[in-house]
Amino acid sequence: MERRFIVTGGGTSGHINPAITIADALCAHYMSKGDICKIIFTGRKEGLEAELVPKAGYEMRYIEAKPFPMRPTPQMVKAFKALSIGRKQCSAIIDEFKPDAVIGTGGYVCAPLLLEAQRKGIPSIVHESNAFPGRANRMLGKKADLVLTGFPDQEEVFKGAGKVVCTGNPIRSRMIGVTYEDGRRELGVSDDKKVVFAMGGSLGAKTINDFMIDCARDPSFSDTLFILSSGKQQSAHMETGDLPDNLKIMTYIDRPEFYLAGADVSVTRAGAVTCAEAAAIGSCSVFVPYPHAAHDHQTYNASAFKKIGGCLLMSDSDVASGLLKPELRKLLDDKTRRDEMRQNAKKLAVLDCDKRICECIDSVISR
Repeated sequence: MERRFIVTGGGTSGHINPAITIADALCAHYMSKGDICKIIFTGRKEGLEAELVPKAGYEMRYIEAKPFPMRPTPQMVKAFKALSIGRKQCSAIIDEFKPDAVIGTGGYVCAPLLLEAQRKGIPSIVHESNAFPGRANRMLGKKADLVLTGFPDQEEVFKGAGKVVCTGNPIRSRMIGVTYEDGRRELGVSDDKKVVFAMGGSLGAKTINDFMIDCARDPSFSDTLFILSSGKQQSAHMETGDLPDNLKIMTYIDRPEFYLAGADVSVTRAGAVTCAEAAAIGSCSVFVPYPHAAHDHQTYNASAFKKIGGCLLMSDSDVASGLLKPELRKLLDDKTRRDEMRQNAKKLAVLDCDKRICECIDSVISR
């Protein structure tokens, strides 16, 4: 049997990477059954998806799409025009490819494909990774056949959808099963050395970067190694001289699982995928939500951990004003608390997320 899917999601890696992970999971799922699985993506030529999707080995079909402003402005006319063009392009792609279902993971680029699939009666599936659903997913999910969520209790938000299932967020398989000991061994750090690891996403976070440099210079942290993934955008602005010996800076880290697992404390943003990886690994995390995220959704993500004692949550402005430094010192000095936070974070892990997603999609296309 041959199964066909069109997948879409764009704008940020938080939409694109889950889309790619879902595509990978579907290919593995159907291949294990002896079936053929063909998947193509739709997205914008100017979007990040144009770089990440082909790199992952999938064919990309380019369409028109523009964000809709929150209030009536001249940009709204351009957004409606792009949506009309994008829908025609997606209609032709659907007619040619004949998918069993279409899958959207968020971002305005999803609208043309999902709207056309819904008009044509083709099963439409939405995956919402955040605890506070994005605007496009909230709109498109209400008429979707299936909504898959990364966080629980979102049935009311997607009232009208055929089915709403909390599957957790798809993460790379290599994130599962990495232990503290694995991380320390990979980092080459002795057990008596405290380690703080920080990353602010692929582009970086100035507040987190500045905090790490400040702590590394502080004599009260002389027992601590600070490892910083500075991010591409921020690396050009990082100081190059007079940096302390206990600070290691890299622009980008390919295998963050070893750092999240081996660090005594990790300081990160609170994107949905980052949170899912922290839960799977059982990281002792300080979440510093990106302050300009739509609807402050990263704070909602981190709050799910805070509610069960699975993280320390601090705003970007509080970190910038120095409030995190004494809290970090107390956390580094309290192994019992760190271990409790790790165990509590693991309670939010969904390690069979890929299986759940594939089974749910199967149930929709097999009807």
